Amino acid sequence: MSSSNMTNILLEAGTNELEIVEFYLDEENGSDATPYRGHYGVNVAKVLEIIRMPKVTELPEVQHAAVLGAFNLRSKIIPLVDLALWLEKKTVQSHEPKTIVTEFNAVTTAFMVSGVNRIHRISWEEVEPPNPYVAKASKDTVIGVVKLEGRIVFLLDLERIVSNLNPALGLRLDDLGEDYDRSTRYRALVADDSALIREMLKDLLEKANFDVEVVFNGKEAWERLLELKTKAEAEECKVTDYVQVMVSDIEMPVMDGHNLTKRIKDDPAMKNLPVLLFSSLITDKLRHKGISVGADDQISKPEVTQLAKRALALIKSRQAEGRY
Repeated sequence: MSSSNMTNILLEAGTNELEIVEFYLDEENGSDATPYRGHYGVNVAKVLEIIRMPKVTELPEVQHAAVLGAFNLRSKIIPLVDLALWLEKKTVQSHEPKTIVTEFNAVTTAFMVSGVNRIHRISWEEVEPPNPYVAKASKDTVIGVVKLEGRIVFLLDLERIVSNLNPALGLRLDDLGEDYDRSTRYRALVADDSALIREMLKDLLEKANFDVEVVFNGKEAWERLLELKTKAEAEECKVTDYVQVMVSDIEMPVMDGHNLTKRIKDDPAMKNLPVLLFSSLITDKLRHKGISVGADDQISKPEVTQLAKRALALIKSRQAEGRY
């Protein structure tokens, strides 16, 4: 499956839908001769293509046994990760495995799987957050659970896997390098389904003189904003008197960041609230989706230290325009 086919099926932004590539791992099933087939999924927006098993060259220094080596694809050297090995599962191969080539956070990585089923279009409302047992059993790499055609499919957090395999590619909270004006405090609402990211963004923004409220997904953010809208109407003031910037991930169970942004921008009482999208899905190819729903700024996840500076810039531009 080529990247052009992947691109053609990408959805209109703001519909709270996503398309996932469903794939599987055939795992050893104890004494039963029939393998257990575990079903998994990844957002199509992160998939460049799906190829047959390439010829792999071992790497001289490997941090984890799951990194099988690297291969050359159109003059690009790409590391290959055995997904089953990372998840600590023993697989049974009855046929040639498939390789899913992904790109996010400006990093290209390939994952070896037993096979690929097909692409499904679903709503984020169908995606349930993983329960504590699933989260622990998957080493915190499951971001959501969805039922498809009678099967339970686990949506995987491939970014977490990549950053664990190579910490240099993960998010780092470097010194902000800014002496922020301490005379005015602003309030930020942050929506992200990752506890690690929520805490990191809260820490970063608090260092930049923000009061920060965090929520788990777009639905919780929207419900909080509706509460503030009701309060503003009762007190005859504006929503932006209570919160000055919305920072949101894109991929979240129940309601995604694009749908949240569209709701905010379509609401006359909220449309002046700046929305900053912070996600691994913000690439040159996908940036137009955020623009189409009215996002005021978009930052790719590796650029975490840009966040506070850009959030402040949005607030100050609104104040200069007299929209607050």
